Amino acid sequence: MNVWLLLSATVVIAAIASVRIAYRTGLPSLLIYLALGILLGEAGLGIQFDNAELAQQLGLIALTVILAEGGLTTDWNRVRDGVPLALILATLGVVVSFIVHGVAVHYLLGFDWRMSLLVGGVIASTDAAAVFSVLRRLPLKPKLGGILEAESGFNDPPAVIVVMLLSQAADPTPSIGELLLGGLYQLGVGTIVAFVVGPLGVQALRRVALPASGLYPIAVLALAFIAYSGAALLGGSGFLAVYIASIILGNARLPHRTATRGFAEGAAWLAQIGLFVMLGLLASPSELPDALVPAFIAGLALILIARPISVVVSVLVARLTRLGSVTLPELVFLSWAGLRGAVPIVLTTIPWAAGVPGAQELFDIIFIIVVVFTLLQGPTLPFAAKLLKVTAEDEAREVTIEAAPLEELKADVLQVRIPPGSQLQGVEIFELRLPPDARVPLVVRDGSPFVPSPSDRLQVGDQFLVIIPAAHREQVERRLRAVSRRGKLAAWYGERGD
Repeated sequence: MNVWLLLSATVVIAAIASVRIAYRTGLPSLLIYLALGILLGEAGLGIQFDNAELAQQLGLIALTVILAEGGLTTDWNRVRDGVPLALILATLGVVVSFIVHGVAVHYLLGFDWRMSLLVGGVIASTDAAAVFSVLRRLPLKPKLGGILEAESGFNDPPAVIVVMLLSQAADPTPSIGELLLGGLYQLGVGTIVAFVVGPLGVQALRRVALPASGLYPIAVLALAFIAYSGAALLGGSGFLAVYIASIILGNARLPHRTATRGFAEGAAWLAQIGLFVMLGLLASPSELPDALVPAFIAGLALILIARPISVVVSVLVARLTRLGSVTLPELVFLSWAGLRGAVPIVLTTIPWAAGVPGAQELFDIIFIIVVVFTLLQGPTLPFAAKLLKVTAEDEAREVTIEAAPLEELKADVLQVRIPPGSQLQGVEIFELRLPPDARVPLVVRDGSPFVPSPSDRLQVGDQFLVIIPAAHREQVERRLRAVSRRGKLAAWYGERGD
């Protein structure tokens, strides 16, 4: 036991240290975690792990934690405008990608229809962890970033549904109509469960005074698992339920909300590390070379045919139904930014555990696609964003605001950091035009705190506190965002900070 604990802790520390490397290179950290798993496996330290059923169960649990964190940290106001198009991409787009890619694989590689459709199904969804780790560092236009972020959270459930239905032992292979009807049922049940668990959880956490602040994050994560398991027991999509319920919980005014998000983020990092290392252990390096050619062909069919067609069809439908539109450069970037990660690899364990013929070969193909095309796409996204001019370099990055509730005073403390490019630079305290009952009691500049006067000017790199009644918090946040974007005359320019 002590040896395993030492090994596990060492792997976690190595994985944490590797995040810095991934950040500097622009690569999703999943690649480093997969490499750690391979080094620990049969080709490295010799740890044997080939239990697909256990990998499936652990993988689904880890993905639940990752999706819960994604929902809890999603700012609804930021992604709201992109949600209609994101939902079309996550449903119709997944179906189109699944069919187009399955047909392409069938004719290009000669696989039977079940295997071809499985390849199309497992690789149809983008990966939330991969997308967040790369795109949240890019200064994309808010709507475009919101579309990609929301899509990566919403499109896992349809892909899971497709793969589970295709992995059933019954023959013949389910028809497209059966897949669609089964998918609609599961999505409907998942949505209903989310809108039951989420609001009820919010009301319960607001009314129940727990004796320790550390219990609130645990309760929120438990509610996420209640949404997942509740939907699954009713035959619905647990992933959709947990993501929507987590968005509801994450955007509600809950006690110790910042601590809850921090706890969820830590849990998600641990889940990602464990998940990717486990998938690396499951891989057999000696068998991967045989899958290189089919993986390369299937990967090219995905990024050059299936993904672009699915995006074009989704955007056309959104435009015809007036649910959203994007420019041509944004459409091209949406097509290129569909990163794949842990989800497709985890999904391959479903047919593997079910005993579907050729499932292990499917695992090898998808493993290579994820590694090779993440290496290809991940580092190129910043260049592609600048080339297509879909960045918002002229705008300051989002002002980071954290709140610690002052329960007795019914007030919040907002901590504001001024990023490079912010128009808060040079603004005097009184020019913030905050409500009369708001106070700026402290500014920290170059590591030294001081109590500001109304005429003191703010500088880039400053951090300052704002004490404000909870009822006015939203108003203050909007004003700070507005001034950060357009300066002290933000209201004159029509900037509301939304």
